[in-house]
This record gives sequence, C-alpha cells and structure tokens, in this order.
Amino acid sequence: MFTIADLEQLQAEHPEWQMELVDGSILVMGPSDYISEEIGAELIRLLGNWVRPRKLGRVTGSSAGFILPSLETNHEKRNLRAPDVSFVRADRLKTSKRDFVELVPDLMVEIKSKSDRVKTLEEKIKLFLELGCTVGILIDPDELILKVYRLNQAPVILQNNDKLTLPDLLPGWELTISELWPPVFE
Repeated sequence: MFTIADLEQLQAEHPEWQMELVDGSILVMGPSDYISEEIGAELIRLLGNWVRPRKLGRVTGSSAGFILPSLETNHEKRNLRAPDVSFVRADRLKTSKRDFVELVPDLMVEIKSKSDRVKTLEEKIKLFLELGCTVGILIDPDELILKVYRLNQAPVILQNNDKLTLPDLLPGWELTISELWPPVFE
C-alpha cells in the first residue's frame, strides 16, 4: 500500500513519469495519443483565454496533481489524481502552489485516448463529483461527442454544433463542440 509520500519520492526520482495514486496503488501513465493531447491543449487555451483576464481562477493540464479528500478516516488512503484539464475557482486557490494541491477542482475533464476505456474514465469523473467537483466532462474524439456530468444527474451529451456553457463556473463562456476537434489541413 503506497502513500502520497511514496508517490512524491518516486516522482522526485523519476520526474519524467506521470503518476497517480489510486487506492494505495501507483499508476504510471504513458503519453497520450496525438489527437487527445491536441484536444486537451486546445481546451486549455480556450479556457485560459477566458478565465485569466477575468481572474476567475486557474486552468491546468494533466500534470497538475490533486490530493483528494479520503472517503475513509484513514488519512493515508487519500488519492492523488490528475485530470486531463482542470479549473479551480479563484476564491478556492488564491495562489498557485509548488506542490500538489489538497482540493477537488471545480471542473475536471477527461479526454478519451486511444487506449482508454470509457467506463474507467466515467468512474474517475464520478469519484471527483462525489468529492465535491461541480462539473465533470468526458470528451470522446472517437465518437465526436462531449458528455457533461453533474452529481445525481444524467449526463448531457453534446455533439459538433452544440454549445457547452458552464454559467455557474464560467459566466459568459461558451464553446461550440466542433472547435475542439483537430483541424484537417488541405
């Protein structure tokens, strides 16, 4: 059974590895496929361009780790997870930290890579929602859809011409889903 301290030590020894701590096991992730990473980079850019000038909060990518609260009383059983894209409201994280942050992001996004299983990603989103995340999003480039999850609600499925809005987190921001997909250059 590994702890966050064990993961931090491994991370110091192997900074090139991307790892998460899940229920006492350390998961080492390989690099994403190109399309998934391009979608993540575009979403981070679009969110950041809206969030930063308005000082709404912080947008991070898949290397930002979140120490999640434990659902148990044993403090050592906390998980450290890293969504592909995250947003934390400014009032919850006034200054950036050099370490992992001990909080649940307000928005977390998972982008299905070629090797991912949708069920596993949905379980990760569900955990974040149960711990206090307001919105979880699953982007599936294979199906060209985006699913919006909220606690105790059915997911909302958005397709190419649909618009994603999150007025409770990002007032005024909207994204046409087709803007996420990588362009084809002729």
